[in-house]
Amino acid sequence: MGSVCIEIIEGNPHLRSLLGWHLQQLEYRVHQAASIYQAREVFLSHQPTLVVLDADLPDGDGIEFCRWLHRQQQPLILMLSARNTEGDIVAGLKAGADDYLSKPFGMQEFLARVEALIRRKRTPTAPAYLDYGTLQIDLVQRRVRFQGEFIDLTPQEFSLLYVLAQAGGVPLSRSELLRRAWPDAIDNPRTIDTHVLSLRKKVELDPRQPNLIQTIRNVGYRFNMEILNTNISQSQTTKLARERFNNQRSTLSSSV
Repeated sequence: MGSVCIEIIEGNPHLRSLLGWHLQQLEYRVHQAASIYQAREVFLSHQPTLVVLDADLPDGDGIEFCRWLHRQQQPLILMLSARNTEGDIVAGLKAGADDYLSKPFGMQEFLARVEALIRRKRTPTAPAYLDYGTLQIDLVQRRVRFQGEFIDLTPQEFSLLYVLAQAGGVPLSRSELLRRAWPDAIDNPRTIDTHVLSLRKKVELDPRQPNLIQTIRNVGYRFNMEILNTNISQSQTTKLARERFNNQRSTLSSSV
């Protein structure tokens, strides 16, 4: 079982440690998080097979975070909650949980449910398509559609955009982006700046004042997920289409 990674996201430190200890006795690899912020970092770093998720977290809604998890690499999700009405259970399952365990519960039942979920896990299949509202990423054809238009990206720009978007708004350092988005080891973090600049020219309404790929001072870059769900005006859409057409025409003219 040492190859199976489990993430425990639980606000109660005593329960979190207890669950982690018992899972480790069964030789699972265990990583713990006490909040949604920590949980995102742990998930993105370790890509666990199973996530044990507390529905009531100190810094956010566990149900909403369950939806975010389900949109990622589709891990198995075991939701824990003190809420035990039929409506609460249905809401958790509809959000993407594979199983729902009401608190308080017995440790043997918890371990049995974990083992049952792990048995159901087959060879993981990577998602073919990611939908972030106005941004769609086709992982098979490696195409990106943003605000209704297909964007012509280089292979490296595609990888960089995918990694930024998958982080779900969490800021990523330049070194982390190099590690996740580049196929070969590169020691120059400024490579990221060059590619971000190029990417902004293709996906920002105004690359000089970017609001989609944001610079986080002394950290790196983050993808502004909030803006993907806001509707831009028709005039903005027309402006964006016109600018792209002019850029393409200039490129064609210069190549003649």
